[in-house]
Amino acid sequence: MAALLVLPLLGALGLVLGPTGSAPAHAASACSGRLVKTVTFSTGSLRVYKSRAYACAVSVAEKPGARRAMRVSLQPRGGRAVVDSGKFTQLAGPVTVHALNRCVRASGSVGGSSGSTGWILC
Repeated sequence: MAALLVLPLLGALGLVLGPTGSAPAHAASACSGRLVKTVTFSTGSLRVYKSRAYACAVSVAEKPGARRAMRVSLQPRGGRAVVDSGKFTQLAGPVTVHALNRCVRASGSVGGSSGSTGWILC
């Protein structure tokens, strides 16, 4: 009798939570806010997002797959850079800094290729 009650509940839970599995290729939206800058390079791109008081950045591989060295860095003017680096399959980051009334600069790399911004959001 209990199994008859549990099975419909598990089915409803699956409908509420949605399908499970790997993240889609557009998972770069791990940052909140609006996309303000994209720097493309041969193996991927650096994307910078801005919300009211924060800036966020990710490095995204053009072709997700095998693990490779990836890095993203975001620095507010007058502050220390926040860095995420390692061997990833799809993206490095997100990294977030407080950027209310502050310029930021970002850099990112995927494999041996990299890109960076100058001071932006000033």
